[in-house]
Amino acid sequence: MNFTLCSSSSELRYPFVEGLPCTNKNMLESELFVKVDNFNNKDKNRASNHDARKLVMSSNLMPQPLKGSYVGKKHLQEPGQKLEFVRTLLIDNYDSYTYNIYQELSVINGLPPVVVRNDELTWKDICYYLYEENAFDNVVISPGPGSPTCPADIGICLQVLLDCWDIPILGVCLGHQALAYVHGSKVVHASEPVHGRLSEIEHNGCRLFNDIPSGHNSGFKVVRYHSLVVDVESLPDELIPIAWTSSVDALSFLETHKSDVPSEFAAGSFSTKLKNGSYSPFSHSGKLQSEKVLMGIMHSTRPHYGLQFHPESIATFHGRQIFKNFREITEEYWRSSRASFLQERNFDYTACVQIPHVSRLFTEVPRHRQLVNNADGQLYRKAFRSNLLKNSEGNRSCSGMVDMVNLLHPSNGVKYLKLKWKRFKNLAGQVGGAKNIFCELYGHHKAENTFWLDSSSIEKRRARFSFMGGKGGTLWKQLTFKLSDRSDMTLKGRGFLSVEDAQGSTKSTFLEEGFLDFLKKELLSFCYDEKDYEGLPFDFHGGYIGYMGYSLKVECGALSNRHKSGTPDACFFFADNLVVIDHCSNDVYVLSIDEGCTSKTPWLDDTEQKLLSLKTSATTEGEEPNLQALTSSQCQASFLADKSREEYIKDVDKCMEYIKDGESYELCLTTQMRKRIGEMDSLGLYLHLREKNPAPYAAWLNFAKENLCICCSSPERFLRLDRNGILEAKPIKGTVARGATLEEDEQHKLQLQYSEKDQAENLMIVDLLRNDLGRVCEPGSVHVPHLMDVESYATVHTMVSTIRGKKRSDVTAVDCVRAAFPGGSMTGAPKLRSMELLDSIENSSRGIYSGSIGFFSYNQTFDLNIVIRTVVIHEGEASIGAGGAIIALSNPEDEYDEMVLKTQAPAKAVMEFL
Repeated sequence: MNFTLCSSSSELRYPFVEGLPCTNKNMLESELFVKVDNFNNKDKNRASNHDARKLVMSSNLMPQPLKGSYVGKKHLQEPGQKLEFVRTLLIDNYDSYTYNIYQELSVINGLPPVVVRNDELTWKDICYYLYEENAFDNVVISPGPGSPTCPADIGICLQVLLDCWDIPILGVCLGHQALAYVHGSKVVHASEPVHGRLSEIEHNGCRLFNDIPSGHNSGFKVVRYHSLVVDVESLPDELIPIAWTSSVDALSFLETHKSDVPSEFAAGSFSTKLKNGSYSPFSHSGKLQSEKVLMGIMHSTRPHYGLQFHPESIATFHGRQIFKNFREITEEYWRSSRASFLQERNFDYTACVQIPHVSRLFTEVPRHRQLVNNADGQLYRKAFRSNLLKNSEGNRSCSGMVDMVNLLHPSNGVKYLKLKWKRFKNLAGQVGGAKNIFCELYGHHKAENTFWLDSSSIEKRRARFSFMGGKGGTLWKQLTFKLSDRSDMTLKGRGFLSVEDAQGSTKSTFLEEGFLDFLKKELLSFCYDEKDYEGLPFDFHGGYIGYMGYSLKVECGALSNRHKSGTPDACFFFADNLVVIDHCSNDVYVLSIDEGCTSKTPWLDDTEQKLLSLKTSATTEGEEPNLQALTSSQCQASFLADKSREEYIKDVDKCMEYIKDGESYELCLTTQMRKRIGEMDSLGLYLHLREKNPAPYAAWLNFAKENLCICCSSPERFLRLDRNGILEAKPIKGTVARGATLEEDEQHKLQLQYSEKDQAENLMIVDLLRNDLGRVCEPGSVHVPHLMDVESYATVHTMVSTIRGKKRSDVTAVDCVRAAFPGGSMTGAPKLRSMELLDSIENSSRGIYSGSIGFFSYNQTFDLNIVIRTVVIHEGEASIGAGGAIIALSNPEDEYDEMVLKTQAPAKAVMEFL
């Protein structure tokens, strides 16, 4: 293969890349015009005979300034004028980082891209939208699990790369490999899988890397997630290497960001000098040297580019500049090669293209393409857009918010809720704290049908409020949902819902659309006055409180549940009366909601008297209550694991094989430990657990009718939505035991902070959560204020990151949860493929473990934890789930030890209490 390194002095004839002069540019451009015209003429009959089925995308996916003002207008009037926005078709290979690319392109392009999965459009559809409708300016092909050699993994992408030679295309990771593979290159196993680690990059200075430095110590460091690579020896002449690693070793995140990494935690030498002393990426034969990995390619005569690394990662340097450069390449391509296209750009059409799988997120359409048959597609699009804009501007509820009730669910009855509340300053400290308040108000009769979202660890302001309550008011009810066996092979998660009201009456119904759809409709049916909760410093004012089990993943994109849970898949109370404790001020609040207007407040008055009477008998928060554990002769000596040490290690090996083959970047493997306990005082156990292992997102739930109690000491927040529309996730990845002495404890903390493996785990999940939030947040709003902080708890140090974003106005609270559930820290990435693999490896349902506990307030806020460090007591058995993230750097024996470590605090609490 004969080619030379592309640079400003290169003789390569490529008209689309700045700095690569063509000896006969006019001739090439003329030839291109002929080819494009021939293609369009040849396919005109085929395109015109298209069945006119249209994809429909609501215009609320457009940035607000574009609504109305640009719809239907040509925004480039003269050749050479800069495009005001660029329209991208983003093909998703079922990856968990696609919406990070979506967010970047939304900012760079001035318009959100249209996202379709790789099996949702036929080749006929692609030709129709690209060549007849002129709906897109370029195409981006996402990363994804698997290999481009597998049709199920790559879908339509190969044909797009092969036949759309006249459309600018950027392939990322799997998309990069597909570009190479479709032109005859081999895709092989890398010498070492690299996931969540960084490399310094050298590049050839082509247009894609404009204004980006190159080489060792240049500052151009990128994140890699791949087990497969393009075999550089097999590259055909038409594919040109444009980027490669500048050193042999991949680096951890902190190694690339901190100059003061302690020497004992540094991962060896960081020298990039090659064995022969050369830094050139080429040997004398013109091939890349084996020590360096190919990181980028471009086609010599097509505007097609591929990047092996992930420019969209939070830790990649200059990632946004790469997307900006691709936009400029697109603009220059259309200006110089097909100027007439600029006058044909059908933005009116693009504004109304609906994303099939995004539709599933919000409206639960089936997995197949949602196409609209309409003889007058243009008329339909205008009417649809007009109606949607009218609805978004004209329908208002009594709370001043968009009236989603009548717009989306006209058959639902509207519930007008009225909130009343009282505050008692400094009362918590005077009555002995949250534990005393709960035991006095709700600790009788085995604390049946009670809840307590318990911020028992408030150090460093990790949490501030505790919420508690029980069966009480007229609006109280309990929802119990169990997935049907028939839901296993569907996306919808159908199942049976049992609703018990305050009078004890129970009604059962079969939910065709699943539990989350029901919950969404319930929350949208509430009407309220925002003035009712002015002055309250917290976001839960009453509503649903309970848990969602891990198996509800089938309502969030997972194809199936291989194992059926023995516990209900979701249980919630509707809490109309509750007590709130502010741990910062020691203030206590009592709240009550009712339908309609009433001046009577019997529950508020009664609860006030009970709280004030506690003053005379107050005990301190640290004292044990007078509660006795009732043990059974059936108790065994210790917990029994579902899998032995050898079996668990074997499962870790399976995970690492999947990772080596490119099926996943990270797999969060789990198992369960169980113990028969018979009759016992579950509340007493929880009080003991919260004392021994306090946590900011702890919880107690008692569903007496289900013979189910949950004693949770979770340190991890899954997702929160506050009243300002800010979403926040706080995933934990990386855990180590506390030390026996102060010196040993500090050493353990530093070992975690600088662990290459734990940093890689955490980075992968941070990028995953950015993706999940990016599906429902405003473009450009997703950010990471805290990356890889180490937090210390009673028994462990953990590595925690914080991701935030501004929720889009057109999505609901339940939409946000559906976009991110189950929490990525419990699945791995890519999420969908990882969940499938884990289902095949694990031998039992996770049940409540790995799900979420928390609240959905009637005013569309919520706060949910990740169910870890938790004892689930169901029908006389206590179970504890635990696990860890398996990555390419994992050691199977260490993974087993970490899993056992995570069970110790809850298991020890049970054994001490029995």
